[in-house]
Amino acid sequence: MGQWRFEAIGTGWEIETGAPLTADVRAAVTAEIERFDRTWSRFRDDSEVTRLGRSGGRLSSPDAVPMLDAYRELDAATAGAVNPLVADSLVALGYDATYSLQAGDPRPAPASWTTRLTWSAGAVEVPAPALLDVGALGKGRLVDRVMAVLADTPGGVVVDAGGDIRVRGAGVRIALEHPFDARKAIGVVEVTEGALCASAINRRAWGDGLHHVLDARTGRPVRTWAATWALAPEAMTADAVATALFFDGGPELATRWGVEWVRMTTDGRVQRSPGCHAELFTAAPAATARTGGDRKP
Repeated sequence: MGQWRFEAIGTGWEIETGAPLTADVRAAVTAEIERFDRTWSRFRDDSEVTRLGRSGGRLSSPDAVPMLDAYRELDAATAGAVNPLVADSLVALGYDATYSLQAGDPRPAPASWTTRLTWSAGAVEVPAPALLDVGALGKGRLVDRVMAVLADTPGGVVVDAGGDIRVRGAGVRIALEHPFDARKAIGVVEVTEGALCASAINRRAWGDGLHHVLDARTGRPVRTWAATWALAPEAMTADAVATALFFDGGPELATRWGVEWVRMTTDGRVQRSPGCHAELFTAAPAATARTGGDRKP
């Protein structure tokens, strides 16, 4: 078995394969991550997204259409709570490129974001300066891109980017980490083909109750839900639904996209989608409508 651990895009990665990866394959994975990060990271001064935030213009990327099309559906499903122009809202609360963590007044994101940028044919056009943040689904998209690089790798493959996990042909039991005690899990789920992505308010938290999951309509952190987990064939879909589940409309979007899910409130109640196959350690009524996990042997 091959196991490769490294740091990239501000998180720990672990790739497990049936045999060790060659130097050429590792180089291809590294190049794919760098390409994505140099395009979409708002934390890099040299990224394309940072350039758009300064002066507007055109950004060419094969990820533009899939991600922004998904954002349009997320926006509609959550009545505007999920929005790719939430970057300035995060900056206002201190989650900026330098990680100042010095909070100012909340700043709602522009509700009319679809009139401020256009996208088609592998590019996005931003006529006036606008800072994008694709955090609602970007890491999942990158996990999918890395899995594509490993398409010819024989045997089972597990790509784990800080808890956003995609599995191909390798049964893996993944713990659903308790958002208030990382030593505990609220359940486990087995994944053989597909992805599990999670989001939680404790992962990037600072100040007096501040964290990275904002309601774009208010610019304030969400308060009702503490953690979400979503299971889908692709990591970008799972990542997007894990974000949507913090808001009204998230479960309905999951149903339309065929995604299973679990979520936990800030007061400890757990809810799951009908038919979700996760094994939970606490009672969880079905919804009516790795540290996504930490992996367990």
